[in-house]
Amino acid sequence: MKIAVVGGGSTYTPELVDGLGRLPDVLPVEEVVLVDPAVDRLDLVGGLGRRILARLGHPAQLTTSTELEPALDGVDAVLLQLRVGGQSARLQDETWPLECGCVGQETTGAGGLAKALRTVPVVLEIAERVRAAAPSAWIIDFTNPVGIVTRALLQEGHRAVGLCNVAIGFQRRFAAWLGVAPEVVRLDHVGLNHLTWERGVIVDGVDRLPELLAAHGAEIAESLELPRELLETLGVVPSYYLRYFYAHDEVVAEQRASGARAARVAEIEQELLAMYADPTLDEKPALLAERGGAFYSEAAVQLAASLLGPAGAPITTQVVNLRNDGTLPFLSDDAVVEVPAAVDSSGVRPLAVAPIAPVYAGLVAAVTAYEHLALDAALRGGYDRVFQALLAHPLVGQVDLAHGLADRLIAHNRDHLRWA
Repeated sequence: MKIAVVGGGSTYTPELVDGLGRLPDVLPVEEVVLVDPAVDRLDLVGGLGRRILARLGHPAQLTTSTELEPALDGVDAVLLQLRVGGQSARLQDETWPLECGCVGQETTGAGGLAKALRTVPVVLEIAERVRAAAPSAWIIDFTNPVGIVTRALLQEGHRAVGLCNVAIGFQRRFAAWLGVAPEVVRLDHVGLNHLTWERGVIVDGVDRLPELLAAHGAEIAESLELPRELLETLGVVPSYYLRYFYAHDEVVAEQRASGARAARVAEIEQELLAMYADPTLDEKPALLAERGGAFYSEAAVQLAASLLGPAGAPITTQVVNLRNDGTLPFLSDDAVVEVPAAVDSSGVRPLAVAPIAPVYAGLVAAVTAYEHLALDAALRGGYDRVFQALLAHPLVGQVDLAHGLADRLIAHNRDHLRWA
């Protein structure tokens, strides 16, 4: 089995390699190819990856390539984890929206739209090359904004599924509190990528969420930086990304006072690269946990194992990003939702979910409409499409703000927008 990782020079790649190395019985990988045009980073990350596999006694061959096509020969799955524009573009995404009094974030709001406009055309070009070289390969997208990128891939008929680590993070946390194995915990996880709620934590047919909120509500609320009474009123655990909606003005004030997280991430990356250069380092450093994306490796390994398993293998249930197809009846079938799905070698199929209460459904519908317009802007370009996407976004929604943000978005991203 062969896997290619596009964006393999990311400082986060050792987390993925560590997961592959620790779980050989789950996903018996024989070859991993890291693909990235940044040869200096690729050499450092690839070297550490090989040392990690050697320490874990995993026989897989890890190679690197600055070109895509050689990596696609005989590939079974392609993992996308690229960042168009690098950390400097992320820093801009988290900075210029603040000039308009809007949240600066790389996956939602105006910054998220900028990232989508930069990313979608590049991802679709890669996907076409994957289809030409390895038409049966699965594309697993971890590139943000996952919902919009996955919708773009599916709209073009690619064999793709989107993946996020939010659900598995909650699953692991809840399992630890309940003293059970993570695999017996089933989440009633519903919404869109980075716009989800945990409505239930099912263990042996019993919803344990009420007792979790009673025993750990204060800790959960503190980690989300949201009021505990909100969790108690709603009876759910929101994704931490909901804070950008539920406490927008508070977040803006904090960002203006403390600066963008992207600056700290850039510092962490430089520190990590210096560590990776040490030829004696053969495990992922503790600092990597500050980079974000906890449990991504486990989620990716589980998903790839189910998709690439033999016909007739047991169906697994995993939270992924996939076509709505009636799952949330108030959305179009081609919308991409993040819900539990049945996964096996034949693909991914959304499981039935209980109706969504209006307190969530309205926001889901609004953000889905924005994502539709954002994808249109990414595919066809033009100031008016950018403006309309911003106007539709619940975090913008005002004419003057949408114009101000559109002007800034285009000015800061002109080098990455072919139509600008």
